[in-house]
Amino acid sequence: MPTKSIVWLASYPKSGNTWTRIFLANYVFANDTPIPINEVHRLGIGDSVTVTYRKVAKGDFDPSDHQRTLALRGKVLRGIVANDADVNFVKTHCINAKAFGVELIPPHLTRGAVYIIRNPLDMVLSYARHFGKTPADAAAAIARDDNTTVGKSDSVKQYLGNWSAHVRSWTRTKAFPVLVVRYEDMLADPETAFTALLRHIGFRPDPAKVERSIRFSSFEEVSRQETAAPFIERSDNSERFFHTGKADQWKEALAPEIVERIRKDHHDVMAEFGYL
Repeated sequence: MPTKSIVWLASYPKSGNTWTRIFLANYVFANDTPIPINEVHRLGIGDSVTVTYRKVAKGDFDPSDHQRTLALRGKVLRGIVANDADVNFVKTHCINAKAFGVELIPPHLTRGAVYIIRNPLDMVLSYARHFGKTPADAAAAIARDDNTTVGKSDSVKQYLGNWSAHVRSWTRTKAFPVLVVRYEDMLADPETAFTALLRHIGFRPDPAKVERSIRFSSFEEVSRQETAAPFIERSDNSERFFHTGKADQWKEALAPEIVERIRKDHHDVMAEFGYL
């Protein structure tokens, strides 16, 4: 029976997952200089990387074929835990649910999870830029139960669902331990937020390493790196991956009618996590 070694780094897209992984990579590898942002994958793989599905398929594989992708998903995840490591970090944007009968986040392979949540009023602006949508279309997308990404050459389809259902699926599960981290708290007090994260996944936090890893994963540092060399996770729809790294951008950038719609669509969950 496979070991329960997967620690999911989970979030709705554009909620702080990349920042979390860059911090962890700098902490785990503990170099005297920042880990290059294009080497963050050394920390752990994502669950939607097309190349891993192609390897498991051992032949022709079409990333836009969602049925084939789902049929291979369990084998891809079992391959990750087969290395016998105590912890395997896996990035995901998938909802913690089933898609066409397939369990996306299987508890029998899962040790725990870190769930990063961000105010949807800010998240939707980054989501719109990343996926080449208008803010209005993005707000409509995150309210749909059937919201997904599109399978393409570098990434298979990801099953997101609507934002509220996504948050609840991760934060209310009893199947494995989940630490919920608000993006806004990471910004306001990164030492406390990241120390709690490290404890949750089984580390004994070293304050000096925490401080250094926060500096090495700061917006200024990752932005500097992206200026020097494009980030491989950047969308073709956007010139940059790292834009401002701030909270409350929506107050100036989001039209009142979109604000009203998001608050209406996601009122209960936004209130639960302090966004109303």
